[in-house]
Amino acid sequence: MKPSAHKADRRLPIACLIGFFCFFASYLRMPIVPLLAASLGADAVQVGLINGVFMMTACGLSIPSGLVSDRLGRRLPLLGGLLLLAASSVLLYQSENLPQVALIYLFFGVGLSTFSPALMAYVGDITPPESRGRAFGRYTMAMYAGMTLGPAAGGLLAQELGLRPVFPAAGAVLCAMFLVAFFCLPMPDEKGRIRGAAPAVIPSLRGLAGNRPLTACLVAVLGCCLGYGTFVTFMPLYLKDLGMNTMQVGLVFAAGALTNTLARLPAGRLCDSVRDRSMLVAAGLALFALALAAFGLCRGAPSFMACAGLMGIGMGTAFTVICALIADAVPREMRGLAVGCYNTSIYAGMLVSSVGMGPVVKGAGFRAAFFLNGALGVVVLVLFRLLYRRSSAAGDLSPV
Repeated sequence: MKPSAHKADRRLPIACLIGFFCFFASYLRMPIVPLLAASLGADAVQVGLINGVFMMTACGLSIPSGLVSDRLGRRLPLLGGLLLLAASSVLLYQSENLPQVALIYLFFGVGLSTFSPALMAYVGDITPPESRGRAFGRYTMAMYAGMTLGPAAGGLLAQELGLRPVFPAAGAVLCAMFLVAFFCLPMPDEKGRIRGAAPAVIPSLRGLAGNRPLTACLVAVLGCCLGYGTFVTFMPLYLKDLGMNTMQVGLVFAAGALTNTLARLPAGRLCDSVRDRSMLVAAGLALFALALAAFGLCRGAPSFMACAGLMGIGMGTAFTVICALIADAVPREMRGLAVGCYNTSIYAGMLVSSVGMGPVVKGAGFRAAFFLNGALGVVVLVLFRLLYRRSSAAGDLSPV
């Protein structure tokens, strides 16, 4: 085994452990904050605005945070983000009114947008190109498992202990992960990092603008999250409109979350074994678009669960391979910025779909909205293939 591979083998499980528990603790609070806001007198619009503050902050700061990690190293934004996440939990426990909750949730967005690009770029830094598929399969599976289990655990804790005790529990987990990162997560060599003052964001983004493999991946992420945002936002209302109960809604979401998580390890292995990785992304996008459109034809809970399962497989496959492609497409000194663009594409796609699909649902119904998202998914697939083929023909795919 090569020395670099041996080091990566030791550091990757620690990164996966931190990723799982940090997203678990962060998402532990997700179903509790709206309930806390409602207990403080918030209506549905105000709850939406509070959640929007988090989404907008995370979307807007992911790119500059990634740039900072390129210039200052991964350690400072990773540890700083963890401290902000832990502090926001303590402050939520002490919050007394809606403006305080909104302000604290803003800091939650800052913390997540600082921590997440740094850790994802770190995984790319410590793994060689030939094994990045498996590395990102393991990391994203750990991350998504935390995102999936966190809300369920938060609901159970709130049921047993009340709303507010959930926040110090989340803060304790985040503090523990700060200590693990501080003492147990060795940083990669810094020879690839550019020292000195960080340049402005816009000039740095212009440096990535001509990177066609990266552009193709970001188009795929943005398009996929347009559809996923529609699923997350409107599927509960769609199922309720069809007369299904809360348990059936939960089963549909659980089916998608389970396959999304489990698909990532085999997708990572396939990514490292096939010559043209972009074909795996295309297959994942095609399955995702088909599942979205098929939601418009479903009538009962079993069919919705089957389609959600297909959607999860498509999304898990596409996103795992995209992470590896992004790590390969950019030099190490720009990897944090590229990952920041990836995270921004996720939040932006979900924001746009949440806002833009509302009028479609109101005017044409839920089925039309999912048919439209399926069609958009096909458009995204075509754009991805065109952009990636152009980059391949131009010789832009040299591994980094």
